[in-house]
Amino acid sequence: MYKAKVNQSEFEIVLNGNNEGQLNGEAFKLDMIEAGTNRFHIIRDNQSYNAEIVNFDEVEKTYNIKVNGNIYSVALKDKFDLLLQSMGMDALASKKVNDLKAPMPGLVLDIRVKVGDAVKKGEPLIVLEAMKMENILKASADVVIKKIAVEKGNAVEKNQLLLLFEA
Repeated sequence: MYKAKVNQSEFEIVLNGNNEGQLNGEAFKLDMIEAGTNRFHIIRDNQSYNAEIVNFDEVEKTYNIKVNGNIYSVALKDKFDLLLQSMGMDALASKKVNDLKAPMPGLVLDIRVKVGDAVKKGEPLIVLEAMKMENILKASADVVIKKIAVEKGNAVEKNQLLLLFEA
């Protein structure tokens, strides 16, 4: 089971496999094919949709998805997030962040911090170009920059250290 917040609306989703499930208790089935990297063609109830994942924040589990030209902000909570929330432990689940690693291979376009900067959660740290898209990597917690391990213009590999934070 998942809970999704799409813009300001909330939905409960249960997936049964084979692109079937329930949306707020109502059964659904859709046909979906991958139409490219992060792009999908979906048919539901005889209507066609073109969807593209524009941006994804793995830490916050948030997506920006373009569907037929319209952008939607989606925040997902899986069964583990929901369990922690029901036990009042969701705030405790955020682990101490020690570093920032490249989520994908790319090119460092800009570094928006310097050593010693105190950065608040959500503030931009580095701009990484990947697959001809600019991705702004943001702080997942309040941190202080200890070391910058890359320079503007560097090509980086997935999981390569970009920044080190003070403990």
